[in-house]
Amino acid sequence: MKSNDYPVRLKAQPLPLFETPIGFGELQNAEALMNDLATAIRRQKSVDPGLKRSNEGGWHSTTDMLDWGGAAARKLADTAIGVAKRMSYFEGATVEDFDWQASMWANVTLPEGSNALHAHPGNLWAAVLYLDMGEDKGVEGCGGNFYLEDPRFPLAAMHNTGFRLLGGDGRPQAYQVELKLQRGNLIVFPAWLRHGVRPYTGCRERVTIAMNIDAIARR
Repeated sequence: MKSNDYPVRLKAQPLPLFETPIGFGELQNAEALMNDLATAIRRQKSVDPGLKRSNEGGWHSTTDMLDWGGAAARKLADTAIGVAKRMSYFEGATVEDFDWQASMWANVTLPEGSNALHAHPGNLWAAVLYLDMGEDKGVEGCGGNFYLEDPRFPLAAMHNTGFRLLGGDGRPQAYQVELKLQRGNLIVFPAWLRHGVRPYTGCRERVTIAMNIDAIARR
């Protein structure tokens, strides 16, 4: 008997396991808040030489923006924490059984600047708000897209660089996904997820705010 003589069929469907939740949206009724954030950042940038982290060609503030950013910074942190809570689950506890904390800093990216691929270890969530795109009105295509990397990427690529997984929709999954964000967009994602910013080619400074978010167990 030959293998082709067996009338075997498989009734199956893909199971899209190991989803990575990402919160993405646009702040509403937030012009006053974003203007106050921008004012605080300009004021701090005039007195703070900044830090060198993942930023390539630009200014990275100290990570204590909640101390100098005023009520607007605190409101932004509360908003991002609210999103993180809705995407979190704890065995044997609720999200309200923890003290949620955030650290915050500003990034001012100069033309040709970028952010190298990196993650935020030691935290549960990270977040980014786009405050000023640095694009003149009616001008688009200045690059600087935010991108996320599939954490499964390195091992598969080391074996075969052309290999891709097919998703539940039957389409090949990219190793990196770019998001073209706009002013007022807030994205919240797992802090271990590697991310970066493509080179920005606009004429003015681009301003964003980044956060780390963690949940500390109460004793």
